[in-house]
Amino acid sequence: MNNVHIHSLRKHEILRKKQLISLLFSSGKSIKGDFLRIVYASLKPDGYIVQRVPAILFAVSKKTVSSAVRRNRVKRMMREAYRLEKSLIQSKEDYSRDGRAGEMLCIVFLYMGRKKTLPDLETFREEIRVLIGNIILS
Repeated sequence: MNNVHIHSLRKHEILRKKQLISLLFSSGKSIKGDFLRIVYASLKPDGYIVQRVPAILFAVSKKTVSSAVRRNRVKRMMREAYRLEKSLIQSKEDYSRDGRAGEMLCIVFLYMGRKKTLPDLETFREEIRVLIGNIILS
């Protein structure tokens, strides 16, 4: 009963600390795709427990998608696409974790699409797969 599925997205994996979020945006690196942009950094959180899995945040601005229903739909699709593709980032992080004890990978997925139609789930998965592949962990 205590088995955690490989594709699950647990509550402790979501980035919620305002201090870490502001530090991530001020010192993080950015990669832009067709309709997504990610900001990522390996941070040393003071007073926080460092977890093995990356801390993730999904954001869609009101300016980009004005309807709250559509914003929530985009966030649900981004979460689902990340959940299905997160094994890529975990294997990449395990490979490069040698000298980074006490650091936590934090990633923000920002939806930047300006089209009236929303991309489907498979398009989100492909975009996230490409962006995760371009992350340089150093």
